[in-house]
Amino acid sequence: MSTPLRLAIVDPDDSTRESLKNTLMHLESVWLEADCSRYEFFLDVVEQSHPDIGLISLDGNADRAVELVEMLNSRVPSCGLIVTSRSSDGQLILRALRAGAKEFVSAPISPTDLVSALDRIGRSQASTPGAPKKRTSQVISVCGASGGVGSTSIAVNLSTVLAAQEEQSVALLDLDLALGDTDVFLDMIPEHTIIDLVQGATQLDLTLIKKSMAKHQSGVYLLPRPIHLDEIPMVDTSRLGQILTLMRASYSYVLMDLSKSYTALDLEAMHLSDQILLVTQLDLPSLRNVVRILTSLRDLKLESKVRIIVNRVGLDSGQISLKRAKETLGQEIFWQIPNDYGVMVQVRNNGVPLLQQAPKSAITTSFRGLADRLSGKAAEAPADRNAKKTWLSFLSKN
Repeated sequence: MSTPLRLAIVDPDDSTRESLKNTLMHLESVWLEADCSRYEFFLDVVEQSHPDIGLISLDGNADRAVELVEMLNSRVPSCGLIVTSRSSDGQLILRALRAGAKEFVSAPISPTDLVSALDRIGRSQASTPGAPKKRTSQVISVCGASGGVGSTSIAVNLSTVLAAQEEQSVALLDLDLALGDTDVFLDMIPEHTIIDLVQGATQLDLTLIKKSMAKHQSGVYLLPRPIHLDEIPMVDTSRLGQILTLMRASYSYVLMDLSKSYTALDLEAMHLSDQILLVTQLDLPSLRNVVRILTSLRDLKLESKVRIIVNRVGLDSGQISLKRAKETLGQEIFWQIPNDYGVMVQVRNNGVPLLQQAPKSAITTSFRGLADRLSGKAAEAPADRNAKKTWLSFLSKN
């Protein structure tokens, strides 16, 4: 299980130090290990508390702060250092970075900037051989090869299965802004929508993010699509980046149910994701679309994130075989979800997730396996590396 990043901060200014501590209180991905008001004491604080990250204000005394950065970098190299200042003096920033700081954040510190810096340092430390595993958040996009392949059902049910895992927190964003129905799948009537987070006058912070999320009894936090169609243009790509940055700090998993239109917002969501689940069925129109989508995502340098999910396996005898599908796509099929029409009809009509409606069914077991694989708990399935056919030959022969 990943653990929060432990922070120690030093800032001689009582007001800004308290403001920073208040911001950190709302971040579930970090733990304030210690705070200090004197530069000369901070080295001892770090050596005794062993934080993952030290945050140093340069504004009390820039020269002493930079000396402290250099000393900490030499004495406690395992502690990642962030410096902050109200000054925009490029020479001061450069001095601090050369002394060993990993990140610079302008003061007054915005939650978005702080979370981004913490996330970059946390990921860097997590990739260091022998380093202890830190808490990181996964952002996952779920998209369909065509309408009706079950991408929303997968996004919703995967969210509830992940939320059932010990100590995991899960957010679900409905980015099918026109026709999204994640709230229907969960039988919810949320008080807020994504519009509450993207209005021009809104100052995004963690408190507003959490206030806008509706909690389902499964533990999933939902942010639904807009109520009115004329609100759709208000949701732009820049706001999405800010929302996801803050959500990374508060949730173990952030899942986004995308539209079938592959709009600029959908593509931005994919760029911001760690993994992209591309849902298809074993029929010719869906597989043709997978080929088209993979080609476009390859051009956008997103192909490495794509995980192909085949839904409704065993639907009827007329389906294309899994072997042929893999040969066609030239890519591993990441996961298969079996067809269970009877159970899924009950799930849709009752507005409850599989985990509640049919916890012991084969399809629910499949979702548990998918969740384990995405979280790294399950070994990867063997990939078929012997595919000879290309997607071009597939299109020409069909």
